[in-house]
Amino acid sequence: MSTQPETLQQRLERLNSALEEGSTGQVRRMLNRGLAAVDVAQLLESTPPREREQLWAMIEPELQGEVLQYLVDDIQTEFLGRMSVEQLLSIARRLDTDDTADLLQRLPNTMIQRVLAAMGTAEREQVERVLAYPEDTAGGLMDTDTITIRPEVTLAVVQRYLRRHERLPESTDTLLVVTRRRELIGHLPLTRLLVSDPDITVREIMETDLVTLTALTPETEVASVFERFDLISAPVLSLDGKLLGRITIDDVVDVIREGAGHTMMSMAGLEDDEDTFAPVLRTGRRRAVWLGINLIAATVVSVAIGFFEDTIQRIAALAVLMPIVSSMGGIGGSQTLTVMIRGIALGHVSRTNLRWLVVRELLAGSLNGVLWACVVAVIAVVRFDDLQLGVIIALAMVINLVTAALVGTLIPVLLKRLSIDPALSGGVLLTTITDVVGFVAFLGLATVFYT
Repeated sequence: MSTQPETLQQRLERLNSALEEGSTGQVRRMLNRGLAAVDVAQLLESTPPREREQLWAMIEPELQGEVLQYLVDDIQTEFLGRMSVEQLLSIARRLDTDDTADLLQRLPNTMIQRVLAAMGTAEREQVERVLAYPEDTAGGLMDTDTITIRPEVTLAVVQRYLRRHERLPESTDTLLVVTRRRELIGHLPLTRLLVSDPDITVREIMETDLVTLTALTPETEVASVFERFDLISAPVLSLDGKLLGRITIDDVVDVIREGAGHTMMSMAGLEDDEDTFAPVLRTGRRRAVWLGINLIAATVVSVAIGFFEDTIQRIAALAVLMPIVSSMGGIGGSQTLTVMIRGIALGHVSRTNLRWLVVRELLAGSLNGVLWACVVAVIAVVRFDDLQLGVIIALAMVINLVTAALVGTLIPVLLKRLSIDPALSGGVLLTTITDVVGFVAFLGLATVFYT
């Protein structure tokens, strides 16, 4: 009879029970031998600060580096900030170059220089090569641990060369063929190496149709290239065509996962790397900024409503129906905004097709506006026995839904051109505009019709 694998929640409960019972030996075994590094990282992220400190102290030093690379930035920075140069150096020697560079970037510049100074020359040069590029580019993602071969050697020589390695770099699916000046001229898939005649040269069977990336390629574009071409790895070149390193699929999966988390958290005005159990003051400070921005937006809406105070006092039904107009506009605009942000992230939106998208969204907004305006108008007439009120709310809903479609399409494009993250700012702008337009249209029409 098969048993279901233990879930993360069950592991966490078992770990907490062991901690409460004082069974530190059992906890140590779970952390160091019973769980994968990524599961240990999840357990640490799912634990309040005091218990997290206890768990971290029980993890063996040789495993801490592997666990660190799976933690969110806040917790990484917290643990790294308390380590000595010797501890950091020990961790760096167990990680790939790109992972080492990622961790070092969480440290103050003075500490980074101290760690680099303690490294060997070859190791330091590799890490510095990655640190020279922003971490959200191909150069910042790449691993310099790459096996290269020359075109003039035979496959038998290549096979003997590979056997001299204790292990191949992770996700090695092909060998990169370079000249003596490290100019990339092709690649040799391992599958071809294994089945071809050992006496022929690399040049005779190497492939030249290789997808490459430049060091300054943005990470979002890197992820898009891997997705389009189903890549396992891709070489990274300097501007003059020299091989710098390679990016592997595991790094790209991290980019995609972080991108999804960033979009979700940004729409709420939060940081995607925030610790779930962060201290109260840090959490409050980060959220206060966007709450303040939202307060300003809400004040603008209130001012707009204030201009029609006399109309609202005369016709109480307006106060009952007002939220419907703004809510429908907000939802319709959010749908358009989400589609556009996704399209921009995937590289689908450009100047050539923007007009088509605007027309499509305007037509869709108009269609939904007319449909739901009729429904709400009938409800308003039946509820308040006022035909004029039904016409007013119907017109206001059409106006607001069309406006929401237009604004939801254009805001992400404009913000992107201004180098502002649409996911971070788009929602606040959209909600403010649709609320103002909805209320002004509804109350303005009511003022005209009833005076």
